[in-house]
Amino acid sequence: MQRDAAALKAALAELGQRSLTRRRRVGVPSGLANFCSNDYLGLKDHPEVLRAFTDAASRYGVGSGASHLVTGHGPEHEALEAEVAAFTGRERALVFSTGYMANLGVIGALADQKSAIVSDKLNHASLIDGCRLAGAEVRRYRHADSAQAEELLTFAGSATRLLVTDGVFSMDGDLAPLPELAAAARQHQAWLMVDDAHGLGVIGKTGRGCCEHFGLDANDVPVLVGTFGKAFGTFGAFVAGDEDLIEFLVQKSRTYIYTTALPPAVAAATRAALRVSERESWRREKVLALARRFRAGMTARGVKVGLEGEGPDAATSSIVPVILGAPERALAVSKQLENQGFLVAAIRPPTVPADTARLRVTFSAAHEETQVDALVNALTSAS
Repeated sequence: MQRDAAALKAALAELGQRSLTRRRRVGVPSGLANFCSNDYLGLKDHPEVLRAFTDAASRYGVGSGASHLVTGHGPEHEALEAEVAAFTGRERALVFSTGYMANLGVIGALADQKSAIVSDKLNHASLIDGCRLAGAEVRRYRHADSAQAEELLTFAGSATRLLVTDGVFSMDGDLAPLPELAAAARQHQAWLMVDDAHGLGVIGKTGRGCCEHFGLDANDVPVLVGTFGKAFGTFGAFVAGDEDLIEFLVQKSRTYIYTTALPPAVAAATRAALRVSERESWRREKVLALARRFRAGMTARGVKVGLEGEGPDAATSSIVPVILGAPERALAVSKQLENQGFLVAAIRPPTVPADTARLRVTFSAAHEETQVDALVNALTSAS
């Protein structure tokens, strides 16, 4: 786009005409039940997590002061990495400032112009951008189509192959077919990289994510990415893997090397959140039960939720999409719900494919069954 004020105004006007203008909301008004947060376990306000944050801030200050490789890496970061490694069953973990930076940093370090990347078409924007920036040959397979993923790996002639997928797809709530993808990656000697941002803490018998759900270990999924800003209620991200992988990322991942380290207080709060998530397993059980209750309530009223042709694992996450089609319809239904006391954001292209604008309904352990039932009533009358 040229540096032209008129061109910017025209582009903004076009977004408005297509009902695609994004608006920031300043906080959540009191009285609104928030059904679009990623705080799945309800930990962002947990007293133990808050106390860990304030105690660490009093001790270390509010910032880290430098990058990890200068003076920004402190005892809270070191302890968090060790605890995340243990939590995920990996030899080592590396803390990043955001999940976006983690994905860009890992892909950029492992792939270059001589590499081949095979990626799910509905992967998160950070994975898509990481693939683009790496300069590698990128081939995308139909969503969750492991057979096509394997076919694309078969024809990838490059020395380095990287198979990239979300664990739980953030706009759809369904799970990637990880056992099949892991088998394909092994057969073709490819790295399998899984971003389990929306699975860790929620999915699996003990909340250890999609790998636990499918019974996969570090040999099956050698590159595991996760975030702290979803189920764990804090901020930041990590990559977990074997010793050599993590040391290689320390040396080569630009988004790790060239940025200020996460504040120590955030690392301390995350450590507390990990402890609470393991100790209070009822949170994971409750949020999944509420999601199932919502699905059942909507289905009983004849309203389709989820994706067409979704697999049996789709109903195991805390994300339930209600597909409405046109952006203006999604906005209208979202506004109707807000008038009735429910905050459910309308998700529109380009975040989701054309003609699949939706309400992305998410559940938290902080919700109650009565709120879910009331949302079902409001949504079925509105949609």
